[in-house]
Amino acid sequence: MRISEFPGGKDLRPRLIRRRRLAQLYRMVIAFSLFSLPALAQTIYPTKEVTLIVPFAAGGPTDMVARIVSYRMSQLLGQQIVVENIVGTGGTTAAIRAKRSAPDGYTILMGHMGTHAAALALNPKLPYSPTEDFEPIGLTASMPVLILARKGFPAATLAEFIEYAQHNPGKITMAHAGVGSVSFATCEMLSSLTGIQPVLVAFQGTGPAINALAKGHVDYLCDQIVNVVPQLQSGTVRAFAIGTPRRSPALPDVPTSEEAGLPDFRASAWNALFAPKRTPPDIIEKLSSALSQALDDDNTRKQLLALGADLPAPAERTPQALSELVKSEIAKWSIIVSSRSVGQQPSTQTAASPALISAQPSTSRGF
Repeated sequence: MRISEFPGGKDLRPRLIRRRRLAQLYRMVIAFSLFSLPALAQTIYPTKEVTLIVPFAAGGPTDMVARIVSYRMSQLLGQQIVVENIVGTGGTTAAIRAKRSAPDGYTILMGHMGTHAAALALNPKLPYSPTEDFEPIGLTASMPVLILARKGFPAATLAEFIEYAQHNPGKITMAHAGVGSVSFATCEMLSSLTGIQPVLVAFQGTGPAINALAKGHVDYLCDQIVNVVPQLQSGTVRAFAIGTPRRSPALPDVPTSEEAGLPDFRASAWNALFAPKRTPPDIIEKLSSALSQALDDDNTRKQLLALGADLPAPAERTPQALSELVKSEIAKWSIIVSSRSVGQQPSTQTAASPALISAQPSTSRGF
């Protein structure tokens, strides 16, 4: 029986054709929706909390910068940024964790000069590549580094300190926060420039290290300005020099390294945001934009400047600018380390301190 001869005499072919067309249209809509979902998800990012991994203990310089910046970024993004402190191995434990995270913008890292430059120079077998395993987001701030000593150390100036250390190899103790940390790398620079050979004493963070210095348990430390202003003002530790071209307004009585007779000691610890490799470009752009706006915020700037931080200009905050900085810093620290056999120190100790108990990540919110 032909369709046109169906009982009732109606031709059903037009109805069947319309149904086929509707089915085709439905399949096209479904396919388009599935194709567009990833793009849509990226467009409305973020839809949930973002975890910001900080490689050192709460209260340290990197942690303080992370909390100040993330607070304003949270407001701009409309989602909370949760700060998670993961300590260990001079910051590399946290970097590895960030590297292995999903590249979806919901886990980012506050890296710094140690984790993304000096660590590679110090350890060629580093289990991650600062340039290949991360997407740069932007530079947040730089912190001048000071050469510090315990209150009773038998030297009044940097020149006297260096002379004493050179005549007492293996007898003075240097505190640091782990191989690859800012404190370790910058004191290695000092050793490279002067030839001194200290006993290394490791702590999990510069907070415990500065406390040990204040109590006279170790002889000296290289640390960021944000961590030591209260101790210097109270007189519990002493500063021989600051590694910047100009004196800091926060510590106007501390001479620059050039004034103190060691002009090649230029040390400033930068902090920056990174995301796992293959994080979508539009998410990187959104995070970078939020960071730049946060650094332009008056309250954020006031807090960072009060810590003694140097803030990057807009052109220095871009992902591309950070990428170039990381490459140049790796080259710089490779030269410094190659001039000194880091693995042949007189002695290395681990501080007998509660700060060295097995690390457990601590979490707090930045919004």
